[in-house]
Amino acid sequence: MGDKSGIEWTDATWNPMTGCSKVSQGCKHCYAERLFHRAYGRDRVGNASTGEERPREFTDVWMHPDRIDQPLRWKKPRRIFVNSMSDIFHEDVTDRFMADIFGMMAAAHWHQFQILTKRPARALALLGAGCMGFFQDHVEECTAMYSDVDARWPLQNVWLGVSVEDQATADERIPLLMQTPAAVRFVSYEPALGPVDFKLDHLRRYAIEGDGVKRLDWIIAGGESGPRARPSHPDWFRSVRDQCASAGVPFFFKQWGEWAPVGTLDEVQSAKVKHASFHPGVDYCFIRVGKKLAGRLLDGRIHDDYPGEKT
Repeated sequence: MGDKSGIEWTDATWNPMTGCSKVSQGCKHCYAERLFHRAYGRDRVGNASTGEERPREFTDVWMHPDRIDQPLRWKKPRRIFVNSMSDIFHEDVTDRFMADIFGMMAAAHWHQFQILTKRPARALALLGAGCMGFFQDHVEECTAMYSDVDARWPLQNVWLGVSVEDQATADERIPLLMQTPAAVRFVSYEPALGPVDFKLDHLRRYAIEGDGVKRLDWIIAGGESGPRARPSHPDWFRSVRDQCASAGVPFFFKQWGEWAPVGTLDEVQSAKVKHASFHPGVDYCFIRVGKKLAGRLLDGRIHDDYPGEKT
């Protein structure tokens, strides 16, 4: 696990842990869970109550120490998504193991590491100002085992992001992200299950408007893929694109997902579009064509901006 990635906004994935548990509606049709049973379906775990073994479930979070040094073997600089099959800040992952991961990221300084979490409260507890203590000491110990690089905080090659799917999860997670020291802070708005306004008053000092305030450095947006995918209204993506454009924040449109938008009900009926499905929840018509055919064009354009690049 960990070679070239099929995820559009990264180059490779690195999974020093596998397994997770669901925390919100964005997790409902988790792609990692679908892949998990193919990759780890033969794993067994001990049953504490009976002493027997049982098949491993996706919710059994495993740490893989043998994978910690994998980025050191990749000599060419790349963007690396950390834990596509888990959440680094999951409650079943020890502080010590997370410190090993951060130490490795500091040692492999030629890479850029991209972390996404739905658990920003734990990220803040470990990485927040005045909270580093043991964690920082162990990160520096681990870094020194592999490199003579000085682990300067926050690590300059580590991007920290939160996944959100609607306004409620954005309101909950983004403020915690913005309180957490990071060289780059970003949001993955995927799967988009409802509109998100990044300019609400209670997010103003955290989000993408205003001078002299903390701002998000990057926003990724995308629809859901997979056999039970839910469609996303195109206006949700247009709104975030326009908010980013007005504030100069890089915007990356990852995918439509399983469903390609074709128009409002009136437009589809007048054009006599075949096989279009109307989805009342998003008040729009879509055709189920799969991720590849649905593509990445938003109003005829590819959006693939990154932090540090001109938008």
